[in-house]
Amino acid sequence: MSADKNRPSKEDVLNALAVEPRHDRLTIERYLKDYPEYSNELIDLARELSRSPESDSGPLRASESRLIDDAWRQFAPLETKAAADPLAALSVDQSRHLARTLDVPRQVITAFKERRVDVETVPRPFLAKFAGAIQLTVAAFTQSLTVSPGSGLARSYKADAKPQIMGKVSFERLLVDAGVPDARRAELMDQGD
Repeated sequence: MSADKNRPSKEDVLNALAVEPRHDRLTIERYLKDYPEYSNELIDLARELSRSPESDSGPLRASESRLIDDAWRQFAPLETKAAADPLAALSVDQSRHLARTLDVPRQVITAFKERRVDVETVPRPFLAKFAGAIQLTVAAFTQSLTVSPGSGLARSYKADAKPQIMGKVSFERLLVDAGVPDARRAELMDQGD
């Protein structure tokens, strides 16, 4: 009985093998002879220790690069979602200034921020002026308008029912609803042909 108490635990034996300077056949056989009760674990550890670490094999192969690129494309939008919304960072003062610059009511700017405007109905000259005012290219601005604004409206409401996200409206309908006078609306709707 006392001999069993002096016997090292499986963990101690495996640790001892792991720190051996050599993991050759003679060392493994010695451990197997001395500790046959741990033979399965010793063999598993010996296999693990005998694996050669992969060295730097030079530049990536084309297939490896494609795998990395595919993974990057899958997860990059998660990190850049906030950066893809240039309107989200506009303060109230900036929104006011933008509305004055574009000569439209602030509710027009708000509708763009909330992605309620059907981008296909917005005349190109207005898109160009809007994009220039927020220092974006027309293509980048148009792309940002096609992305939904995060998780809907992240505002606090005091209402009995949950607010519903409204459907998209045409640019002209937005101008009419905002009370833009007919003459100014005609200027804004001009395609610049």
